[in-house]
Amino acid sequence: MSTSQKRFGPKPNWLKVRAPGGDRYNGLKETFRKLDLHTVCEEARCPNIGECWAEGTATVMLLGDTCTRGCRFCAVTTGNPRGAVDVREPEHVARALSRMKLQYVVLTMVDRDDLIDGGADHVAKTVRRLRELRPDMLIETLLGDFQGRSEPIDATVDAEPHVWAHNIEVIERLQKTIRDGRCSYSQSLRVLERVKSRRPSMVTKSSIMVGIGEHDEEVLVTMRDLRAAGVEILTIGQYLRPTEKHAPVARFVEPAAFDAFAQEGRSMGFSFVASGPLVRSSYKAAEVFVRSRLMGDASTDATDVLRQRLEAAERAASEFSDDSRSSSELAARAAGALLLPRESLLRRTSSQ
Repeated sequence: MSTSQKRFGPKPNWLKVRAPGGDRYNGLKETFRKLDLHTVCEEARCPNIGECWAEGTATVMLLGDTCTRGCRFCAVTTGNPRGAVDVREPEHVARALSRMKLQYVVLTMVDRDDLIDGGADHVAKTVRRLRELRPDMLIETLLGDFQGRSEPIDATVDAEPHVWAHNIEVIERLQKTIRDGRCSYSQSLRVLERVKSRRPSMVTKSSIMVGIGEHDEEVLVTMRDLRAAGVEILTIGQYLRPTEKHAPVARFVEPAAFDAFAQEGRSMGFSFVASGPLVRSSYKAAEVFVRSRLMGDASTDATDVLRQRLEAAERAASEFSDDSRSSSELAARAAGALLLPRESLLRRTSSQ
């Protein structure tokens, strides 16, 4: 069942949430600003920011804020970054996150079709460095399709994040009208299959938006296709229109329908399905991972495990030393990276 919506009219009660707050939320927000880290949680005005930050989960975007693609559901700026890359970012982000009382971090990125490898090496360096500095921290990478090319996909997989995520976004019929023309349903499935082929033990994850013009049966077909591609964790949430320039909301899917999707997903063999009106791709990611991977039983209370992990993260953050590498060594490495010729980063086009 669903409720229709006209433009930006009132939303159903089940889409209303309290403003985030509390000591942990305010403390993390202050720390993010001090460390010059910008979270997708804040910039996308995620309704779950209070819950996720309370459990020690946050999402950080790499490689700037300009995407080379223009999907009709996304409010991220579209343009051509022209190869702009801050080569110091992997070290800075890893060190900054290592100081924070987080048990789970999601590293995501804009699509960077202007770069030869789509930004894969940049992501891989960040993952590897963060794992060196904070071995206790769980890392999820939420990445694009890298145009379906195996080499950059493999580079990010070989960095060994704990979860490798790529969102299929919408059902197959809506791909051409909702996603950028360089994306495709089959390509997203092939990317997820490639990750599993490269490293069968890797936890893979994807997400579906509903309320954007699909039918329930089409959602079920997409779920089956994702499961066939080896996806283990699935999130399903309500699409909300960022601005009037974006695709309209076709319906508000009721909570009971989300519960039905979750039940169907479990019967299909997903290790965990987070399905609800306010669920987003990285919704309560720490709890999802703990339930699906560390405990293996979604019915078991994960509170104690999450609390213990968060306490361990707090200890690790307080003990983190910024002196693991000398300032001269870091400066030398940064200088060497800055000497990379622009041509080695940029993807050539027919106009070049």
